[in-house]
Amino acid sequence: MPPFLITLVAVVAAYLLGSVSFALVASRLFGIADPRSYGSKNPGATNVLRSGHKGAAILTLIGDAAKGWLAVFLASRYSVEYGLAAYTLGLVALAVFFGHLYPVFLGFKGGKGVATAAGVLLAFNLWLGLATLATWLFIAFTLRYSSLAALVAAAAAPVYAFLLWGRESMVLVVGIIAMALIGKHWQNLQRLMAGSEPKIGAKKKA
Repeated sequence: MPPFLITLVAVVAAYLLGSVSFALVASRLFGIADPRSYGSKNPGATNVLRSGHKGAAILTLIGDAAKGWLAVFLASRYSVEYGLAAYTLGLVALAVFFGHLYPVFLGFKGGKGVATAAGVLLAFNLWLGLATLATWLFIAFTLRYSSLAALVAAAAAPVYAFLLWGRESMVLVVGIIAMALIGKHWQNLQRLMAGSEPKIGAKKKA
């Protein structure tokens, strides 16, 4: 199979993997309500936590991060073996990330992509992923706002990518992911400014 066809297959497969919502998978496994029916109505780990079921939230977090990591890891692992172009890794990363944001299985209405982005960054470069994750954790645990932590980490990620990595093409990919994350959190930013954004662990509203 020609390399460009392998790249196409890899990108499509990454998108389909990204489209798998672990928030819904975990909710069904644990017998709790669809996360799109309460709280922020976002199918993500933070909103699942609002159900009061920590196990489901942890599974959502791990699953969403793992699919981002797996897609990029496999693309990186087999790119040389199959003679894939250097840009394939970036395309796969964007495909799995935007698959989570706009999943074909959920009518193109997905999550906000924080965990999946973290998985992608960890697969790109361990130190890049850890630096971004540390930024998120610091803000989340000190201020208790998941959305604010995501916004700050997203803004910092391209800077970390430039300082730790220096590959212009991948810095661009990280920048695109960061801009998409900020866009997905725009309403959260407005609520933060209005003082109405719920903190981590806040119970769901009926």
